[in-house]
Amino acid sequence: MGFFSFLLKDSNPAPAIEPLRVDMHSHFLPNLDDGATSLEESVALLKWFENQGYKKIITTPHIIQDQYQNSPDTIFPALEKVRAAMREEGSNLQIEAAAEYFLDEQFIAWLEADQPLLTLKDKYVLVETGFMNEPAYLREVFFKMRLKGYKPVFAHPERYLYLQMKKEKIEEFFDGGVLLQINLMSLSGYYGPQAFELAKWMIEQGFVHFVGSDCHRLAHLEHLEKALHSKPYKKLRSQPLLNDTLL
Repeated sequence: MGFFSFLLKDSNPAPAIEPLRVDMHSHFLPNLDDGATSLEESVALLKWFENQGYKKIITTPHIIQDQYQNSPDTIFPALEKVRAAMREEGSNLQIEAAAEYFLDEQFIAWLEADQPLLTLKDKYVLVETGFMNEPAYLREVFFKMRLKGYKPVFAHPERYLYLQMKKEKIEEFFDGGVLLQINLMSLSGYYGPQAFELAKWMIEQGFVHFVGSDCHRLAHLEHLEKALHSKPYKKLRSQPLLNDTLL
């Protein structure tokens, strides 16, 4: 842990307010997607979250048909390796795994075939789309998910260009029963001013159900720290988020 410990040594001040106990969107399982690239990096990231006061991490590798073809067969063995490494560190952090599903043809096929999906808990399923254009079938997929008993959790809507241009659609999703998850780093400006402004607007409107780190790598930690000390985060923490119901 030497090199990673050096990176983290002076970059872990206590947050300005009490953090959430559960992070439900991250990419900490090594070599499964564009997240952690080694077991050592996974452990360093998870220890940072534990030091911040988190009690549980639900990490969510990408599942994308043409890019990251993950499944329980790849996710759960990697999870067990990370859990074992954290136990060796003396950690008490709870670590679970689900997935971040891309809404593509494969996902729709699984849904229609009643193939079980990896859930955060209680049928919550984290989903994402491409950033530029709204899929023509988006509302239909959300409707089908609910018919199957799942609770769609829409990952980082503040980052989608098609919602930045028409934010009234976010209210339509909210009113339609879609659960909305913003990224913590959006509150630090990491994804640009448009994502920051839309995330702030969603907080002001009370449209946020979950907040996730969406942390991939060590370089993200300084942006997470900045977000934890931001004014929008303070307002967000005064709202009835669902994160801690996942304990």
